[in-house]
Formats: sequence, structure tokens, C-alpha cells
Amino acid sequence: MRTDRKRRILVTSALPYANGPIHLGHVLEAIQTDVYVRFQKAAGNECYFFCADDTHGTPIMLAARKEGIEPEALIDRVRQEHHRDLTGFLVEYDNYYTTNSEENRILSEEIYLSLKEKGHIAEREIEQAYCEHDKMFLPDRFIKGTCPNCGSPDQYGDSCEVCGATYSPKDLKNSHCALCGTPPVSKRSKHIFFKLGDFGKFLSSWVDDETHVAEGVRKKLQEWFGAGLQDWDISRDGPYFGFEIPGETGKYFYVWLDAPIGYMASSLNFFKGDRIKFDSFWKDESAEIAHFIGKDILYFHTLFWPATLNGGGYRSPSLVHVHGFITVNGEKMSKSRGTFIRAEDYLKHLDPEHLRFYLSGKLGSGMDDLDLSFEDYTAKVNSDLVGNFVNLVSRVSTSILDKLNRTLGELPSEGRVVLQELRASEEKIREWYESRNYARVMRECSRLGDVANKYVNDLAPWSQIKEDPEKARGTVTVALNAARILAIYLFPVVPKISSKVYALLGLKGLPSFSDLSSDLERSKVAPYEMITKRVEEKAIQIMIEENKTPTAQTQTAAPTPNSKAEGVATLGEISIEDLGKVELRVGRIDEAGPVEGADKLVQVKLNLGSLGNKNVFAGIKAAYDPESLVGLKVVAVTNLKPRKMKFGLSEAMLLAAGEGESLTLFVPHRDAQPGDRLK
Repeated sequence: MRTDRKRRILVTSALPYANGPIHLGHVLEAIQTDVYVRFQKAAGNECYFFCADDTHGTPIMLAARKEGIEPEALIDRVRQEHHRDLTGFLVEYDNYYTTNSEENRILSEEIYLSLKEKGHIAEREIEQAYCEHDKMFLPDRFIKGTCPNCGSPDQYGDSCEVCGATYSPKDLKNSHCALCGTPPVSKRSKHIFFKLGDFGKFLSSWVDDETHVAEGVRKKLQEWFGAGLQDWDISRDGPYFGFEIPGETGKYFYVWLDAPIGYMASSLNFFKGDRIKFDSFWKDESAEIAHFIGKDILYFHTLFWPATLNGGGYRSPSLVHVHGFITVNGEKMSKSRGTFIRAEDYLKHLDPEHLRFYLSGKLGSGMDDLDLSFEDYTAKVNSDLVGNFVNLVSRVSTSILDKLNRTLGELPSEGRVVLQELRASEEKIREWYESRNYARVMRECSRLGDVANKYVNDLAPWSQIKEDPEKARGTVTVALNAARILAIYLFPVVPKISSKVYALLGLKGLPSFSDLSSDLERSKVAPYEMITKRVEEKAIQIMIEENKTPTAQTQTAAPTPNSKAEGVATLGEISIEDLGKVELRVGRIDEAGPVEGADKLVQVKLNLGSLGNKNVFAGIKAAYDPESLVGLKVVAVTNLKPRKMKFGLSEAMLLAAGEGESLTLFVPHRDAQPGDRLK
């Protein structure tokens, strides 16, 4: 999108939750957003980048209580750590704030009261578990007991970490408050709901505008429209770490109500409370608001959030860009394999710009998952970044320029043709940055680097200088002008490297697209300093080894009723005859989807070839997005007695190792076919 009008753009990335460290999944999104923002600024637009830590909710309260500190102390410390790690990857925020702020409280209350005044808020009673000792309603995670399915003790009130079953807290056996051990009682409580269905027509119109979301996102949203928009519970009972709802006693905003309003609060804080400036973005349709998020929070950002803004008197987002998940070496990030990599661990061993370069080479406009293969990472950085772009600069900026008094000459006519070819790609590169298709930008820059390097190779200034120093000077002048053009194109991706090229050429300020039309001639070149070095495979291996957990934790297929879910469940010895009773077969996942009301479950249609299909409920949602499972061949226990769950009948069990986000499904050899029995 090329326009002479200076655009005004406010950009956000999703708020990291303040209960854990920054890992490569967070870094992917931060880099993708930062590249977009840097491009907009380099293109001359007025652009701001806002983010914050997401700080409210039960997990924060629990984590602070465990450490024996106040929640405010915990979130302040974590926010500093998050900001340190994210900016370590050269992510440049205009403001990185917190949702636990006065600005956020005021805005949340204003929007809520506006929704209530317009009739978009409803109240009704719901039944919840209550602890008489602690005088509090208990979220599912505050309740523990014995799993009603497998008999494992010390399980949470919503799901079993041993067998993966999900259930209602009232079905838990020997249930007790996780805080004091007192058995809970059932008690009714008034809750507050946002009537999302009131905004069906508005949301449908917003989604249909192809500039707001990508086609894949639009299809997913249309599925949700078809299922009907449900009222959204936006209240939680105290004690709760969050904002109290105005006009209510002991009722707090659910974290997902005030979290996205944190985008607004971060901008209001940056604008120093200036509501005119604030409204010029959040109420003025001539400005743009762009959100970058992962596909796991799509529902909140493309349904609840636009409706909340609309009902609260604000404009809806111009763009919600949705990206996929990151895998490492072809698999989900795994602590046992050392590939669940925290940002601070990466930064100890590897160059942040190398990751920016590599990820940008794989990022497109859709929400496909992206794999970080360290073998491919090493090859791409060493060949395309160091061997192509950096080499173009270094090979002519050392001894050759020293012999030429480190002074450029005039551009020869054939060299101007080369530079014109590089400049001819400007429009395409602008368009690809704008559409978040960074992979095409990187491929084009690599091609243009090859063009410039071929010119240098063909003329060989290291030979020219022996017979005609001025011809060599002309060749060097073309090479460094080409490097300057590429530095501008690549600046959003590798800002530090591009700025080093600018400094070498004696140029002031940051690389800008407005500099593309001018030439650099008869100017001094500074002494060469290393721009970046090659990736060392040894550093990668050290990082992976340091990230490995001492032992791999295994999720077992069929734990005994008394096994305790602490690391590896102990099953006891079985005979070879017992083992022979277990039927393991290859199945292909033909359908997979979330289970409403179950945070951990995925419902799978397992194709067993000639044996037909089986319905499976698997507790793997933390590690696998349902859409990514379709077509995957897995190993399953197929003669397991069907288990009746409240969601339906589960007729088999998928085999997996690990737990949580590091869980990995067992997959057969690639030639195995559905229905094949494993021996």
C-alpha cells in the first residue's frame, strides 16, 4: 500500500502474562510486530508500538502467595524481566506498561458503565464451590481431590493431569480447598455477563471487511457465528487480584475484560493522559489500530474485543493480524529436549538479530505454524545474511579501501544499471512489508544481494586495483551503494546491522526509505568494524544442553488408581502376557477440534483404516492446536474400554510423552498406514 499521505498507526502485540518467563513463542510475536512498526517508521509514517504485562487473575494471586509477597511486588519484578528479555531482541516499544495501572482501571470502568447504560450487561446467578473456612468462592484450580475417572489423588477441580479426564468440580472425590484443606460446599453467586449476541450484526460486518482479518481467520469466525454468540461472564468473586466492578461488592472484572483495555491504557500513559491525542487514535477512523496476536487468543480479539470497543464508544481495530505457533526442530517446544528455550537463555549464547533474520524469512501473512530448525537457522544466517549481505560490505571495505584512501569515487554507468535494478524492487518490498509477508521481502533481498555480489565478482576490484585503481574505486562505490540500498530494505528486520552499515558510510540517522533515491559518491568511508559474525553450531548445542530438564517426564497411557502424578507415574511391574493385551495401532486424525467447557481437551476423529473410526477425547490442547493435528498419524491404544465423559464417549487413547506445552504425541514410521498394528 503506497500512499503519499502520512499515515497514523497505533500497533500492539499481545500482552505477556506475568506468571512466567519470556520464551521463543513470545519472541516470535514481538519480532513480527517490531518489524512492521520499524517499516512504518522507516516509510515516514507516524507509528507507535504499545504493549504491557497482563497482570490480573487467580494465577498471579496464587504465585504471589506461594512466594510470600504481594501481587504488586511480583508483577513489578516480572514486568522488568519481560521488558529486559523482549528488548534484548531489539524490540523497540514506545511504551511497555502494566494492566495494573490507574489508567487501565479508569478506562475499564468507563467502558463497563457505557455497556451497562446501553443495556449490554446482564446478571444471573450461577452455582460455585465455596470454602467456609477461607470465606471465598473457589475457582476450579483452588479445588483438589481424587480423580473420579482413574482414582489419582491430588488432582485439580477441572481435569486430571494423570489420565487427562475433565469433569465438574462437584464430581471430584474427596474434594477439598487447595488452600486450607476444608471440603467445599455448593453456593450460588450473582455473576455479570456481557451480551455478546447484541453485536452479531456489527461483528459480522466487521469480519466481512477483508482488510480487518485474513481469509483463514474469517472462515474460523464464520464458524463461531454459525454456532451462535454466547453471553460472556466478565465477573469473578473475591478474593481476586484485579479491578473491582463499580457498583458491586466483592465482584472483580475477569482478567480478559481489562487485559485488552491495557492496550489503550499503555497508549494513554504514553500520551501523558492527553485524551485528545488518545481519542485521535481510539475514536478517529482516519487513524489505524493494528493488533498482532497468536491464534490461541483469536476469539477474544476478534469477537469480544471489537464488540467491547463498539459498545464502549470507541472505534474497532483496523487490523488483527494472527500468527501461528513456533515449533523447534520440527516438534513442539520440549523441556526434556532442551528446545523449550527462554529468551534470556537464547540471548546468552546467540545473536538476537540472527533470530530476527531467520524468523522473518519464514513469516507470511497467514497463521501457519513456523518451525525453527537450528540446522536451517545456521545455514540461512551464514549464507544469506553473512555470506551475502555482510560479505558485500566487508569484501570491499577493508584493505581495498585502505589503498584508495578510504574514499569513494563516481558511479560508472554500468554500475548505475545495477543500482537501478535494486531500486526497482522498492514498491514490491513496501507492499510485502505492509501485508506482513516478510518471507518474500527476505527472498527478494537475497536475490538483490546476489545481483550486487555478481557485479563485484565479475569486475574483481582486488585485481582491478593493481592495474587501474580508479576502476577499482568505481566498483567499490557501486558495491557500497548497493549495500546501502539493501541496508534500508533490511532495516526493519536487522536494525543494528543496517545501522552499522550506515555508520561505516558516514551517514547520520536511521536508514529510511526516503534515502533510496540518492547516490553516495566521493565521500569518506569509516574504518571497517565487524558487522556480525557467523553462527557457531557449538553455541547452539551448549544452549540446548543447558535448557534440558534433568529427567524427561512421561505421561503414561493407563496409570493405576493409586499412582501419584509427580513426574513419572509408577505403574508397577506387569507380565508379558499383560502387555500382550494392549493393542497399539496406527491411526490418522481426520478431524480435531476444541471441546467447549474443557480447557485441556481436544476431540479427535481417529481413522483406523479397515477397523473404522473412533472418537477420542485427549488432554493435549496445551501442546497442540487442534487444526494442526488434522492429517497426523499417531499411535493409539485401540482396545481400551470406552470411557463415558460428560462431553461424550472416548473410545481410545493417544500415546504421548511429556506434559503441558512440552507434551509430544507418539508418531509411527512415515510408511505406516491407518489400522496397522504395532508389535
